[in-house]
Amino acid sequence: MSGTTIARTSLVTAAAALALVAGGVGFGIAKFGTSPASDPAASPIPQKKILYWYDPMIPAERHDGPGLSSMGMKLIPRYADEDGGGSAEPGVAIDPASIQRLGARIVAAQRGSLSNAASATGSIDFNERNIAIVQARSGGFVQRVYARAPGDVVPAGAPLADILVPEWAGAQAEYLAVRRTGDAALARAARQRLSLLGMPAGSIASAEQSGRPQGVTTIRTPVGGVIKTLGVRQGMTVAQGQTLAEVNGLGTVWLNAAVPEAIAGKLRIGTFVTATLAAFPGESFRGRIAAILPQADAASRTLTIRVELPNRGGRLRPGMFASVALDQGSRAALLVPSEAVIRTGRRTLVMLAGPGGRFRPAEVRIGAEGGGKTEVVAGLSEGEKVVASGQFLIDSEASLAGLDARPIGGAAPPTAKPTGKPAAPIYETVGSIEAIDRSGVTLSHQPVPAIGWPAMTMTFRVAEPALVRGYRKGDRVRFGFDQPADGPTLRRMTREAGQ
Repeated sequence: MSGTTIARTSLVTAAAALALVAGGVGFGIAKFGTSPASDPAASPIPQKKILYWYDPMIPAERHDGPGLSSMGMKLIPRYADEDGGGSAEPGVAIDPASIQRLGARIVAAQRGSLSNAASATGSIDFNERNIAIVQARSGGFVQRVYARAPGDVVPAGAPLADILVPEWAGAQAEYLAVRRTGDAALARAARQRLSLLGMPAGSIASAEQSGRPQGVTTIRTPVGGVIKTLGVRQGMTVAQGQTLAEVNGLGTVWLNAAVPEAIAGKLRIGTFVTATLAAFPGESFRGRIAAILPQADAASRTLTIRVELPNRGGRLRPGMFASVALDQGSRAALLVPSEAVIRTGRRTLVMLAGPGGRFRPAEVRIGAEGGGKTEVVAGLSEGEKVVASGQFLIDSEASLAGLDARPIGGAAPPTAKPTGKPAAPIYETVGSIEAIDRSGVTLSHQPVPAIGWPAMTMTFRVAEPALVRGYRKGDRVRFGFDQPADGPTLRRMTREAGQ
């Protein structure tokens, strides 16, 4: 075959290939052009309603149209179906599969008994109300000491030193001489002089019995305990009023314990506490709070309580370490798991779980905490559900969505039925019944911070007479009320624990 024939054959082959490719492309374009999915008339794309435009970095900043935020970032739209699709319950929607992956646990806020128990640590110290100071009643010379030293534990009446008092010897000789004259009046006067010189009654009686002056007196401890200081040595001269020893009794000891200042308002003098020591495993010691020291430690933010403990046998030694349990009873409160509470530093939140997988942060005011539970004072109603784990990720999603937290006072009772208008908020507090009848109840109650009320006594209307049935004057109760146009109205009431 010649070269011309080969070239002509190649050109024909190439032309055929180009024809096939062109046909394929044409077929594909034709197919795409006739596809129902691309035909606007056949399948119209629904237009979502745009609520506003926002920057995810600044979710609180909202704009009416596209553009740039104050940070210079491009705004994105917020659609109606992302904000609940007209639902009365605002919140961010999260599908159940995502909730399961987050490990979120949802629990209801419930009323329960909150223990006021608290623990602290401390150390045993001397009871400084039980200190005896031993002084010289007259000047003299130390003739003998009894081998005592600071730190020795001595019984009451233990001898410390023998002191020669020359002044006492002369006065006793004069008294004995007057006594022998038989003049009773002079003898009484001379005896009175011995007492004024500081001579103990025992030394005077000893001189009367022996008939000889007793110029040497023995200094003894007035109480049993530990010698804290000892300032007497053989051969030294002592002056009248000089301190010779200081003895601290051990019948009772102090336990000084540091407690958090957060529970300072619950501490009461006379409250029983229980102490345990590593030195005596399995044994506990009970005592009362004797004092609450007036100054807090600025570094540890603690207060010091002083507990007086009996010390039978002197087993509790100053310096021993002790653990203290303070149990001040329990009371009824609205409780949520402590892990459900989000503390931002500026406010405290919980993540509410609403119907249809919707979540919304709610601002709350919390009280005491114990046993893994936290008291909610305001911002939440009994029965409302909160997220107990995984709430931080949900809160982040709500923040990116620009969702505002429900303010305190916006909580409605969970039993409220829809009436076509928002339910009035229920406010809760604690008070004491001053007067009661079927139409109203007068309560002396604590402050209601949610509406700025101070503590006061006032009368509330009763929505239903059954609410006050069985109650009487003096009962301490927790109650909820709202504020319709005709005045504050009682909606629920329960007795406080312990009544």
